[in-house]
Amino acid sequence: MSRIDERFAMLRRDGRPGLVTYTTAGDPDLARSAEILRALDRAGADVLEVGVPFSDPLADGPVIQRATERALAAGASLRGVLKMIRETRNAIAAPVVLFSYANPICRLGFKGFATAAADAGVDGVLALDLPIEEADEFRSALEDAGLDTIFLLSPTTTDARIQKAAQLGRGFLYGISRLGVTGARDQVASGAEEMVARIRRHTTLPIALGFGISTPAHVAEVGGYADAAVVGSALVALIAEASGSPQLIERVEAYARGLKGACATARTSRS
Repeated sequence: MSRIDERFAMLRRDGRPGLVTYTTAGDPDLARSAEILRALDRAGADVLEVGVPFSDPLADGPVIQRATERALAAGASLRGVLKMIRETRNAIAAPVVLFSYANPICRLGFKGFATAAADAGVDGVLALDLPIEEADEFRSALEDAGLDTIFLLSPTTTDARIQKAAQLGRGFLYGISRLGVTGARDQVASGAEEMVARIRRHTTLPIALGFGISTPAHVAEVGGYADAAVVGSALVALIAEASGSPQLIERVEAYARGLKGACATARTSRS
């Protein structure tokens, strides 16, 4: 059983949803990225998604695009991100999921990447733009290295592709609540609950729901029907806003604690 499996099994036993956080590695720099991961872990985040900076983040909105640009300008790379995770892993209890576009992974080769990621202490990988239909070799390399393959599902994903993702995926499935790029929104997408229900008809894997979730109220709402809520752009925006402040880590941890606290509210609606 992987660390991701163990965490979701614990959440299931406790009858509450989880919190998944996304940060862009290298923003504002790799040293503070490591501090941020430790702060999120202290705050109770259940899964830490670590984004690998890439020059063409086509699925990301302006907040994460700017974070990626800052990280690349600061010299971040896939190898550097893996080194940062390896040096931080022993101080973190939560599972770590590497969130990357396919190009940096392909440059290392699937097997070389999988070995390096496993050695760094990564638990799962989501290759954002790798089609499910072309993922067999990638999944096989990750499986051989003991890593979970996470797949992304959108509101327009067909039932056949959901079934394929359920067959190949491990750890959890990542559902995006709305079409378009990443970014915080005022409200959770109206079709989010139905989308989660549609995915559940095809899998017993946990379902984490992201895109547009930014407040404790959003987390509590999503936690009523999904296994975890994913918060990304709002957290990345906070990091950008506070990057020049000595209170950066304190503010990140306080924000995450507020989100995590909403998971207890959601437990009532799920029981």
